[in-house]
Formats: sequence, structure tokens, C-alpha cells
Amino acid sequence: MADGVNVPKNIVLIGFMGCGKSTVGRELQQRLGYPLIDMDSMIEQRAGKPITALFAELGEPAFRDMETQLLEELCDPEAPRRIISTGGGVIVRPQNRSLLRQLGYVVWLQAPVGTILDRTSRNRDRPLLHTEDPRARIEALLQERMPWYRESAHLALDTRGLDSGEICTGILESARYFFTGHA
Repeated sequence: MADGVNVPKNIVLIGFMGCGKSTVGRELQQRLGYPLIDMDSMIEQRAGKPITALFAELGEPAFRDMETQLLEELCDPEAPRRIISTGGGVIVRPQNRSLLRQLGYVVWLQAPVGTILDRTSRNRDRPLLHTEDPRARIEALLQERMPWYRESAHLALDTRGLDSGEICTGILESARYFFTGHA
């Protein structure tokens, strides 16, 4: 049950790569006027290199450490309300799943495998998809991560057939209900 006094009024977007977290985050930012925190971009800025280089040079565990550290910082109760767009794998650590729910209202954006493959195939900055069979890799990662997304989210939203405006409207209506203590 949400406690409107103690729950930070952030909206946190989770979901697999290519599900629209960045696009929906920008739309929510425009509608609400809240700052948008893109965790992957923030980690890249701090490290001074792209995520692909971080994975190649330091490995995935070191990158996940950076995510956890950033989530801990974002949990500052004195921070202003924000829209927080996470990386697709932020939910792999139990500590991160707990931190996400402390941040505010967590929305899991979902898309079909074909849509994810289509969106991510044009982007070379997806280190986990540098493989012979990206579709099989997406399917395996989704299967592995699905219970963790479910555990982390207050709302699961299938984005299939919806534009970012429609998705944002649904998120805002649900978040308003959540933040008034009726979740």
C-alpha cells in the first residue's frame, strides 16, 4: 500500500532495452516538467565512456555496481520529483529491485520480442546483443528477467500498438491513483 507521505513522487521506468523507456521518459518530462534522469546516460557521463566500452573494459558486474551506486544516490529523500529511466538490466540485482521501489512509482514497459529486435538492431550500443543470434539472446534475457521486472513494478504496461502520448496518459492516471494512497 502506498503511503502518500513517505513515497517519493518519482516515476521510475523499467523494462527491457528497446521498450521505449527513454522516449516515454522524455514525454513524461514534457508533460510534468520534472527533470529526467536517464541512468545509462548519467553513468556514461560519469565514466567518460559509452556503456559498450564499460562492459568491454570493466565487465558487466562493474557496470551493475555503478547502477547500484546511482540508485542509492537517487533515493535521496530531499531530491525533487523526477522521471527516472533505467537501463534494461537494472533489475538483475535484488538490492536494485528494492531501491527502485523506494524511489517511487515503478512502471514496467513491455514490448514484443519482434519490436525489441527491430528497435535494437539499429543500435550498436547494446553490448548484450553483440551475438550471432540477437533474437534468441533477447528471448533468453526476457525469460530470465521477467520475474524481476514483475517483482519491481507497481504497473506493467504493454506498449504494443500505443504511441508515447497514450502510454504517458496511462502512466499518469495510474500514478495519480498510486500517489493518493489507493494502490
